[in-house]
Formats: sequence, C-alpha cells, structure tokens
Amino acid sequence: MSIDIRAQANYIPHSPQKVRLLVDLVRGKRASEAQDILRFAPQAAATPLLKLINSAIANAEENFGLNQEDLVIHAIFADEAPTRKWRKFGARGRFKPWLRRASHITVILREQE
Repeated sequence: MSIDIRAQANYIPHSPQKVRLLVDLVRGKRASEAQDILRFAPQAAATPLLKLINSAIANAEENFGLNQEDLVIHAIFADEAPTRKWRKFGARGRFKPWLRRASHITVILREQE
C-alpha cells in the first residue's frame, strides 16, 4: 500500500493558466528531477511551485521516513483562487477593470514501486 504525501499552497499570486504550464512539465516525474526542472525554469511561478515540492519532500522525510530518491509526483494541479478586482481609470471617464488572478496549488507525492 502506498502512502500519499500531500502539500498545498493557497492564494499564490499567479494565474492558474500560467501555473498549469509548469505543472504539466513536472507531472509524473521523480521529485528530484522536478526540482531540477523548476530550478532552471524562467517563469516567475516556478519559485512558489519549487517551494511547494520541497515542502512535500520534507513532509515525506520527516513524517513518514521516506527517501527523497524514491518519491514521484503522483498528482499535481492548480485550481483557481478568488480573483481580486482592481480598477484603472481610462480616458473620458471610463473605467477599466483589472483582474488579479490567484491560484491554489496541490501536490501529491507517492513512493515509487
């Protein structure tokens, strides 16, 4: 029976659409390989995603006594968080809304069999 190690980051100030581009890169990879991919990814959303994977690895080592080399990213997904609506005033009294999107990211690690 395999144990699911779960870590979640809420209200990350990057749009889910941009985070999903990185999530698709690391899904199904070994945890150490995913760390290497995200460490050199140029996108700004790679930093909170890397911190989340590091947190999940630390949870596995501390709470379950698993080895980092045996961990695989079983599931990872980015969901929509509440959107903050800001305003920008345009010419001739017009109003232009800015939508500041955020995301909730969840990663689930499993031991490789």
